Amino acid sequence: MSVDLSTSLGGLALANPVMTASGTAGYGTELAAYGSLERLGAHVVKSLAAEPWAGNPSPRVTQCGENMLNSVGLSGPGIESWLEHQLPALRDSGARVVVSIWGRSVEGFAKAAAMLRGVGDPVVALEVNVSCPNVEDRSRMFAHHPGATAEAVQAADCGLPRWAKLSPNVADLCEIGGAALGAGAVALTLVNTLVAMSVDPVRRVPVLGAGGGGLSGPALRPVAVRAVAECRRAFPDAGILGVGGVADGRDAAELLVAGADAVQVGTATFRDPRAPWRVLDSLERWCVENEVSAVRELVSSMHA
Repeated sequence: MSVDLSTSLGGLALANPVMTASGTAGYGTELAAYGSLERLGAHVVKSLAAEPWAGNPSPRVTQCGENMLNSVGLSGPGIESWLEHQLPALRDSGARVVVSIWGRSVEGFAKAAAMLRGVGDPVVALEVNVSCPNVEDRSRMFAHHPGATAEAVQAADCGLPRWAKLSPNVADLCEIGGAALGAGAVALTLVNTLVAMSVDPVRRVPVLGAGGGGLSGPALRPVAVRAVAECRRAFPDAGILGVGGVADGRDAAELLVAGADAVQVGTATFRDPRAPWRVLDSLERWCVENEVSAVRELVSSMHA
């Protein structure tokens, strides 16, 4: 039995629904030694700001059972350096590239997006990471307020399709999602990490250098499933990406059935750099075993 893995997201046709997740697969072709980037639905690079950013003090990452707690702090080389040093290799790899951007202010998002205007192939979309501090609003996340989310998404208009990456740490995610879509986003990436902390009881200090961080891994998947399901009910025509704890084909299928058009593989990549390809192969096998001839049969099927 052959399986049609093709899907679409916000008008963008994809060969299959499996992508890397921003922050877990590097800025360029770091994972190319483990699989063909061209084979994935898309390759989402680590979030970039207009300028280089050092990030948070170490330690930045710690294990929490099967999960990961990180406080990397969006460190990065800046978009100008990325365009010069990472993009050429990505272009040669055949990958469909999604650039994730962030800013500490609305102006920061506008500047980052402007630097990508006219970038051309292989960049197919812009993921606007609004789950970052807004220095113009007492450093609260843009994604915690519908108005701030809308301003950031609107400022990131550079001609590329915009996907808004949202935080689950809000009372009404659909309100935030609606603001992002109303400001021009064609898709929602659901979800970013959960706010969390780990403490060393012997030293009596936080484990991470910045104090708290973001929890990802298997514990995040039920949170992502609910976020996807709620936003699909609220926005039946929007593109939706499910991300959080995806480690095999069943995990991917669960998010697709809940309402996602595609999924991203993140934390699993730290345990096994081949995880995105393993999930893709596992999803195809799952479809065969469950007599699903096309991925599109799964998408939003719980809402039918």
